[in-house]
Amino acid sequence: VQLQASGGGLVQAGGSLRLSCAASGRTYNNNPVGWFRQAPGKEREFVAAISWSGINIYYADSAEGRFAISRNSAKNTVYLQMNSLEPEDTAVYYCAAGQSYGVVGSRYPDYGMKYWGKGTLVTVSS
Repeated sequence: VQLQASGGGLVQAGGSLRLSCAASGRTYNNNPVGWFRQAPGKEREFVAAISWSGINIYYADSAEGRFAISRNSAKNTVYLQMNSLEPEDTAVYYCAAGQSYGVVGSRYPDYGMKYWGKGTLVTVSS
C-alpha cells in the first residue's frame, strides 16, 4: 500500500484544515488507517485512527473535540478534519494503514499501523 498525505499548509490559530490520505496501487478500504504527527525536535505521536469498518474511531486527547477522522470508500481516501488549530498542532502529519481487516488500538505498536506514507506539513501561526 502506497499512501500520500496532502492538504497541509499555513493557517492562523483558530483556523481549519482538512488533510487527505490517498492510496495508490490498490484499494485500502479494508485497512485501518491512522494519522500521526511529528513536531520539530519531538517524537512522532498518534493523532487519530479509524478501523477498517469505520465503526471504531480513536483520538489522542489533544485531538478529541477538535479533529475528526473519516473515510470515503468510493474515493479510497481517509480525511482528517482539523478545527480550532493551535500553534502546538504545528507538525508534519503522516497517514498510515494497517493490514487488511487488521486490528487497531492503543494496545498495539503504532496503533496497529504497518504502512506509512509521506507526510504533509501543517504550520499554525499565532
